[in-house]
Amino acid sequence: MSALPVSPITLAVLIAATLVVALLPILLYRRWRVPFALNRRDAIAGIAVFALSAMVIERALNDYLLRQNPATSEWLSDPVAFVVFGVFVAGICEEVGRFIAMRWLAQRHSRETSNGRAGDATALAYGLGHGGAEAWLVGVIVQAQWIVFGVLENRGQLDSYLANVPPGALMRIHLLLANLSPAMAGVFVVERVAALVFQLGLSVLMWRGVRAGSRAILPVAIAAHALVDVPAAMSQAGLLSLVTVDAMYAVAGVAVAAVLIGLHRRGVRAA
Repeated sequence: MSALPVSPITLAVLIAATLVVALLPILLYRRWRVPFALNRRDAIAGIAVFALSAMVIERALNDYLLRQNPATSEWLSDPVAFVVFGVFVAGICEEVGRFIAMRWLAQRHSRETSNGRAGDATALAYGLGHGGAEAWLVGVIVQAQWIVFGVLENRGQLDSYLANVPPGALMRIHLLLANLSPAMAGVFVVERVAALVFQLGLSVLMWRGVRAGSRAILPVAIAAHALVDVPAAMSQAGLLSLVTVDAMYAVAGVAVAAVLIGLHRRGVRAA
C-alpha cells in the first residue's frame, strides 16, 4: 500500500492546532468575562474593526497597489520597499480603526472605573474581539481549507474539486500539501497565539492613551504595529527564514504577555 500524500498524523495534528487557535479567544473571553467584567459590545467592536480595516480596506489597498497599478507594483517588487509598505499599511489601517473604536468606547464607558469594571476591561474585550477575528479570518479558515485539501488529496479527489484552478496554481497546491508536516502545526499555533497577545497589548496601549487624552498615541500605536509586522513582512519578501520569524514572535509574545500581567498586578495592588 502506497503512502498517502498527506499523512494521517499530519492531518490530525493540523486539526488539533486549528481547534486550539479557534477556541483560544473564545475560552479567554469566557474565563475573563466575570473577573474583568468584560462587555460583549467591546468585543464586537473589535471584531467589526478588524473585519473592516484588515479584510476590506487593507486588502483593497494591497490589491490595487501590488497588482493592479503597474507603477506601484514595479516599485514594490523591491524587497525593502515591500516590507516598508506592508508594515505601515497594516499599521495605519488597523490602528486608525482601533483609535476610532476606542474613542467611541471611551465615551460609552466614561464611568467605567466607578461602576466596578477593571481599568483595562474595555481594552481586553476589544483585543479579544480584534485578535479573535484575526485568528479566525486569517488563521482558522485558511488552515481549515488546507485540511480539506489534504483530505481530498488523499482520496484522489483534489484535481476534480479544483477543476477550475489554473494548472500552475494547482501544481503549487500539490507541492505545498506534499510538504505539510506536524511541525507546521506548531508554527501555526505560535504565530496565531503571538498575534493574539500582540493585539491585546496594542489594545491596552491604545486604550490607555485614549483615556489619557494623548495626542501621540495614534502614531505611537501605528509604529508599534508596524514593528510587530516587520519579521512577517521580511519572511514574505524572502529576507528572513520562517524559523527565525517564529522564534522572534515567540520571544516577543512572551515579553508582551509578561508586561500585560505586570500591568494587571500593579492595577490590582493600586485598587
